[in-house]
Amino acid sequence: MGDVVEQRVTLPNPNLLEADWADSYSVRVDRSNLDPMDVARDLMGRAPPWVGALLRIRNLIVGFFGLKSAELELTNQDKIGGFPVIGHDDQHVLLGFDDRHLDFRIIVAVESDGAGLQRVSLTTLVKRHNLFGRIYILVITPFHKLIVKTFLQRFAASSGLSHRPA
Repeated sequence: MGDVVEQRVTLPNPNLLEADWADSYSVRVDRSNLDPMDVARDLMGRAPPWVGALLRIRNLIVGFFGLKSAELELTNQDKIGGFPVIGHDDQHVLLGFDDRHLDFRIIVAVESDGAGLQRVSLTTLVKRHNLFGRIYILVITPFHKLIVKTFLQRFAASSGLSHRPA
């Protein structure tokens, strides 16, 4: 328990049929009653300071190209971590948006893993539109993987939610 593992992603994926890049990581936690909306808020709401610094640098650079900025913030029910909530059910939250260089989706999933354990996973799907989208993914992939793994490790270490609904 608590070890982040990479999972295979099958494409095409119904959450972004045209996706041409994907990854997924998961962690088992000793909980049986996790709500995916709460998990998504918790994952996005407890980023270490270095993640915020990386996002500020990213936003500064992509601003020159007219791309959307990204912020890790708890906003309202329509956004989590600055990303629009596209949909959700009792096991999944779908976040993401479409931009000129790429479309992306983040899927936060919570599934029973037996004996009172649950598996929390973060899956990222991307449809790259052009050369800039391909270069962008190439450059950010190492940071993306580190951030996703860190989010899941921190969540597993806490084995709970820091941002409980009021």
